[in-house]
Amino acid sequence: MLTLERVTGGYSTGKPAIHDISFSVQSGEIVGLIGLNGAGKSTILKHVLGFLQPSSGTIAFSTDQPLLAYVPEMPELYEELTLWEHLQFMAKAYGLEEQQFQERAKRLLELFRLDKRAHHFPGSFSKGMRQKVMILCAFLVKPDVLVVDEPFVGLDPLATETLLNQLTEIKQEGTAILLSTHVLSLAETYVDRFVIVHGGNMSLHGTLEQMRQQAGLPDATLEQLFLAAVRG
Repeated sequence: MLTLERVTGGYSTGKPAIHDISFSVQSGEIVGLIGLNGAGKSTILKHVLGFLQPSSGTIAFSTDQPLLAYVPEMPELYEELTLWEHLQFMAKAYGLEEQQFQERAKRLLELFRLDKRAHHFPGSFSKGMRQKVMILCAFLVKPDVLVVDEPFVGLDPLATETLLNQLTEIKQEGTAILLSTHVLSLAETYVDRFVIVHGGNMSLHGTLEQMRQQAGLPDATLEQLFLAAVRG
C-alpha cells in the first residue's frame, strides 16, 4: 500500500534530516517507527503525508488516490467548532454519506466515552480528550492508510485500550498503519514490523525476529534491540 524507496530529505535540501530510508507498509499490517527524540521519525511521517518533499528517492502508494488519515502528536482543533461539528467537517471532507457518518460517529463517541461531550467546544477539553477528538476524526473515515504520531500521549489506560482495539480492528479490515511511538511495550505486542531510526538513518528493520538476527541478539526484547541500536 505504501512504499518508501531510498528517501532522503528534510527541511533544508543542504542539510537532510533523514537518509536513504526504505520500507513498506502493506494493507492489513502495523509498522512501528521507533527512535529517540530528533531521530527523524516525524520528518519521515511528514514526507509520507506530503508536507515535505524528498530531495531524492520515492514515496509511492499502490492506488492513485488512497484515502489517507493522520493523527498528529499535538492535537489541532478548531476552537469555534464543537466535537460533533469536527466530525461533521471530517465526514464532508471525505464524502461520507449521512447514514455512514451518523452510525460511525455515534459508535466512536460511545467507544471513547465522549458521547456526553459531543456538543461541547474543545476549549473545555483536557489534553487526552483533545487527542481523542483527533483519533475519532481519523477512524471516522476508515482510511486506506493511517499515519499516527505518538497517539498514546495523554490518554488514560481505558482510552489506550480502546485505541489499540480500534487499531487492531481497522488493521483486520485492511488498513495500512504507520505508527510512531515511544511506548515500546505496546509496540512489541501490537506492531507487525518495525523501523528503528537513529540519527536520520535506519538502524534495524523488520519483524522482531528479523531484527534479533540483524543485531545478533537472539533473545532480545524490542527495548533491548532499540537500546543496542541507538547506543551503537
